[in-house]
Amino acid sequence: MARKAFIIITSVVVFFLITRLAISQITKETKDDLYSQIELFSYALTTIQSEYVDEQKPKDLIYGSLKGMLSSLDPHSQFLTPEDYAELKTETQGKFGGLGIEISIRDGLLTVVTPLEDTPAWKVGVMAGDRIVKIGDEVTKDMSLNDAVKKLRGKPGTDVKITVLRESEFKIHDFTITREIIHVQDIKDPQILEDHIGYLRLAEFREDSHKEFEKALYKLKADGADSLILDLRNNPGGLLNVAIKISELFLPEGQLIVSTKGRRASQNMETKSTNATMDFVHWPMVVLINEGSASGSEILAGALKDNQRAIIVGEKSFGKGSVQSVISLPDGSGLRLTTSKYFTPSGVCIHGIGIMPDVEVKRVYPPEETEDKDKKNLDKIFDDVQMHDAKDPQSVIQTQKDSESKKRLQQDNQVQAAISVIKGIRVFQKFGQPVQSVANGSKT
Repeated sequence: MARKAFIIITSVVVFFLITRLAISQITKETKDDLYSQIELFSYALTTIQSEYVDEQKPKDLIYGSLKGMLSSLDPHSQFLTPEDYAELKTETQGKFGGLGIEISIRDGLLTVVTPLEDTPAWKVGVMAGDRIVKIGDEVTKDMSLNDAVKKLRGKPGTDVKITVLRESEFKIHDFTITREIIHVQDIKDPQILEDHIGYLRLAEFREDSHKEFEKALYKLKADGADSLILDLRNNPGGLLNVAIKISELFLPEGQLIVSTKGRRASQNMETKSTNATMDFVHWPMVVLINEGSASGSEILAGALKDNQRAIIVGEKSFGKGSVQSVISLPDGSGLRLTTSKYFTPSGVCIHGIGIMPDVEVKRVYPPEETEDKDKKNLDKIFDDVQMHDAKDPQSVIQTQKDSESKKRLQQDNQVQAAISVIKGIRVFQKFGQPVQSVANGSKT
């Protein structure tokens, strides 16, 4: 019993020491209130330790308290165990296990921000905006974001069943999804569409995204592109500094990209472009967004829109305008804490609102092909023959992928609308009209 009491006292003392660091920055009046509440917490902790039916480890109680504390703040703040913290680092490096969906909590419901393309969730038909109401047989009501992620992830090759409410259809859908190691390819489908119009899709903002994006952009320029359609649809965001670096490629030096405002003066910052080159700042440009575009993609779209640098086409974005800082703790755990909100150059906070496109274009999907099964099998046979005869099979595979990508973009009504806008910008430029006159006159 003496040993147990020692452990309890030690745990409480450690908790007090950590808390005092935070208290040192708080006003005296708030300090007094916080001290009294900590006394209440320590009393509850010792009571649980001595009276609860099963003996509990102090670490488990502290971890449980921190999880509850962080989850009570907002859907994006969370306590990270050492394992969770290590996993977060893996995610930002572009490889992790799971289903291939970005999730958040919206209106109290677990919501799919976007499915990542070519992942298990994408292939079975999960869509941005789907509300996950059950994971397996467990209802997700009151489930924390962290717990949901843990339940959705697992060993590659294992299945998980999710039930979603698709509000646009007023229907419930069940999906059984096989987990895979998710390899995130950030830069997709770089190509010249027509009339020297370049197209580039950015799937997410990760550590190497800026370098890969810049490389693809210069490749398009070398191939003859003189304008750009930047596709940010279903881009859930990622690293803030990467979104800023990519924004700089299109904005001249000194133009405001984003500002952040928090409780402390040190959290209030304005970030301006440091781009001294003029390689892409005059390109006619369209940015595609939809309800799956969130966070970093909204920073990029908002910076280009407010600086009248690009026309935004598509549908309203998701509306995640808060900034999370990851703070490490002494035992290898961490806090993912909302520390500020970001504002577009015009001073608008889009959190919970989203970015409205200048030209609203709803996505219309082409009718499914009714091609008979025998013909598909025949095409597959001749594709295999072509592969067998090829000296460089990989080049054949890439050619087939490029052909499929081009066909898909030709059937994409939002991309086709973007092409029309680019051509319209060029017409205005020929008559000496500034690009912003197009933006100001096309809002819907």
